[in-house]
Amino acid sequence: MSGVRQHARAALRAATADDHERVDAAFARFDLTDRRGYAAFLSAQAAAMLPIEAALDAAPVTPDWPLRRRAHLLRADLAALQTSVPPPLDPPPFAGEPALLGALYVIEGSRLGGAMLVRSVSPDLPRSFLAAHDSRLWRDLLDLLDRRLADEEQLAVAAAAARSVFALFERASARMECSA
Repeated sequence: MSGVRQHARAALRAATADDHERVDAAFARFDLTDRRGYAAFLSAQAAAMLPIEAALDAAPVTPDWPLRRRAHLLRADLAALQTSVPPPLDPPPFAGEPALLGALYVIEGSRLGGAMLVRSVSPDLPRSFLAAHDSRLWRDLLDLLDRRLADEEQLAVAAAAARSVFALFERASARMECSA
């Protein structure tokens, strides 16, 4: 059991590597240097992120969940771009703590990606969503994963939930590209 706990983060990374790669490729198609492309990128993010955060609001899995929320930053950036918040996609169900941790793994990982992507965004565009980086939150989550995903079954549930969140982001990206 301790081997699972020490390696939960690595197991999640391995289980979701292909999903992560597909989502990165899907979102790489948006031009973040261009106002319209950046607005489309944020809209696609919102279509997936907002319902995932709402699901996590209903069953916060960490005591620091309020610090992790970024929906308000995403809405503010869209408003500053005079872009409507898109209709949300239906989030997958998250039954139990392992599934919630899998979902949180993906959205916290997106925060890390945002820290790199924000460098591509013009300084005259709103960047609060992508700039909301706190490496302490990521480290705390990795420690939490290693402690709470105590067996193979829990890890499998977390990985399945993480893959479903990646799939939601992939659908959001495709939907935004189709409407552009």
